[in-house]
Amino acid sequence: MKNPDDRHLVVALAYDRMGTFEFGCTTEVFALSRPEIDGPWYHFTVCAIEPGPLRATGGIRVDAPHTLDLLDQADTIVVPGWRDPDEPPPEALLAKLRAAHARGARVCSICSGAFVLGWAGLLDDRRATTHWRLTERLQQHFPRVRLEPDALYVDEGRILTSAGSAAGLDMLLHLVARDRGDKVANVVAQRLVMPPHRHGAQAQIVSRPVPPDEQRRLSALMDWLRAHLHEPHTLDSMAARAAMSKRTLQRQFLEATGLSPYEWLIRERVFLARQFLEVPHSALSSVGERTGFASEQSFRRHFRRIAGLSPSDYRRTLRQGTPGQPALA
Repeated sequence: MKNPDDRHLVVALAYDRMGTFEFGCTTEVFALSRPEIDGPWYHFTVCAIEPGPLRATGGIRVDAPHTLDLLDQADTIVVPGWRDPDEPPPEALLAKLRAAHARGARVCSICSGAFVLGWAGLLDDRRATTHWRLTERLQQHFPRVRLEPDALYVDEGRILTSAGSAAGLDMLLHLVARDRGDKVANVVAQRLVMPPHRHGAQAQIVSRPVPPDEQRRLSALMDWLRAHLHEPHTLDSMAARAAMSKRTLQRQFLEATGLSPYEWLIRERVFLARQFLEVPHSALSSVGERTGFASEQSFRRHFRRIAGLSPSDYRRTLRQGTPGQPALA
């Protein structure tokens, strides 16, 4: 059932004892019409991994319109959680996921859905995450996984995994940003009444609450830095503006974001650079300077490290009319 207008086909899995929140996040991002966004949106549908009726959390019953055969045509497959991390999924599903990945489809999991990807062998020798309460079990079941237990989500190109339920929304918005750019992803976030998607490297858990006074100063510093990303900043200058010691600033950044001040600043600059690159006629050579990188070489190196591709390839990907095809190999 390839959609006639060749839109990017997103297929969510449905199964007995399915979690409704993770499934709802997927439908909210991909299934709704988006009249506020220019161009075609994704084509979304659902396939059942087993015969029905399928029961979901809260007493809901799900009647999925398609079988696993639809995965042969999917561009993106979303596994919205899994009912039991210790229960291997049906082999028919695992075979379909392996085949879909082999032909170039994108396979994503939310929360415990990472276990399905693990049983399929798709996480071997790859970085991955899951809900913080399940990370040890994921590592025990799949010792070849390069686990990132603190990450909100991990993007390995055509394999993406996210932490607990709400982090799934961050990952799905990240997919939209990859396909259509940050501006479109922010429009979707605004309609969801949530802030722009969080970086995947941000910590799942804040180790301890930030004291209110320090929280206000840290928040004010972040807002000021976002408005002055083109200017040079050092740890000394940031600490002075926040009226904190360097040690306190580093600790507060780590506890609030999971990142050092320097890494947070670099990621904010890359985020801004992506927005500049979405403007068709902006000069590529000036983007690094406009976003505060000390040199073009530094800009290209950090952009590739964080965005996963070079600035020119990022712009080229957006021009190719995605989401008609998977965005990245």
